[in-house]
Amino acid sequence: MKNDVYILGIESSCDETSVSIVKNGEEDIATVVLSQMDTHANYGGVVPEIASRMHVENITMVIEECLNKANMTMDDITAIAVTYGPGLIGSLLVGVTAAKTLAYVYNKPLVPVHHIAGHIYANNLTKKMTFPLIALVVSGGHTELIYMKDNYSFEKIGGTLDDAVGEAYDKVARIVKVPYPGGPLVDKMSYQGEDNYDLPLPLDDDSYNFSFSGLKSAVINLVHNEEQRGHTINKEDLACSFQKRVVDILTKKTMRALEHYNVKNMIIAGGVAANSGIRTKFTELCASNGVDLTIPEFKYCTDNATMIAAAGFFAYEKGKRAGLDLKAKANTKLE
Repeated sequence: MKNDVYILGIESSCDETSVSIVKNGEEDIATVVLSQMDTHANYGGVVPEIASRMHVENITMVIEECLNKANMTMDDITAIAVTYGPGLIGSLLVGVTAAKTLAYVYNKPLVPVHHIAGHIYANNLTKKMTFPLIALVVSGGHTELIYMKDNYSFEKIGGTLDDAVGEAYDKVARIVKVPYPGGPLVDKMSYQGEDNYDLPLPLDDDSYNFSFSGLKSAVINLVHNEEQRGHTINKEDLACSFQKRVVDILTKKTMRALEHYNVKNMIIAGGVAANSGIRTKFTELCASNGVDLTIPEFKYCTDNATMIAAAGFFAYEKGKRAGLDLKAKANTKLE
């Protein structure tokens, strides 16, 4: 009988300082997430220098709190997993340095985890992932379609050519003067309005790529033109029209990918997986097309170390290791 594997994960790629202990890649033993959202809300978005400074102040405390919450010591930990990229370089450096220090002091294996792999494996905390599958990754910095034939096998089949979907949501929120973080509020507003604005369906072609800059520009131009005419924008209607175009193009291309690759398993990953419009439409379409859909719990959609520890288990099982020369990378491709 195999021994249980306990992975301590560290996530600090943006503005959450998070540490988690996960058993065998599927059981959340303890997780601590210290969010900086209230601080950055004062500036209308994440300020990288402030984010990294707050990570430095909090990382040791968060590690200790997680171990105490789990009633465990470092002797009980099998390996250390850490987000090495992509993300804000100053923020990443704090997590990577902490992980390397723990690995050195306690003589534990160090496992490097790509941030997107973490988002994908957040689904394994909800239900054991079944392969092959198509993963739709939707977050503030990423919009990607990934084919996985097996555990820790990633083939990118499409991605955004410009703005990520979460970035587009936040920019539209700013245009209509919705406070930070605007994406969730735009989602909520969309249910209070109607699709009354003529917006384009972005990059409606035969590829599996996405582009949201044109849709964002269309919203900017529409708001500007209406204001020039002295007309009042119905924010709820605009949110509804915007969200409908986003959901339509995401579902259209993803469902076509599922058919093309003859795959009956799908997962949604990333912070925008919490979007109710996306969750609802994909749930309906997958049910009617015989596709087994998994979406993480809301608490595992946004950045957290639980997903890093979960992914770290499968990376550890695959023999992935890093030395004490592991570097943080602001931009790096999913292997």
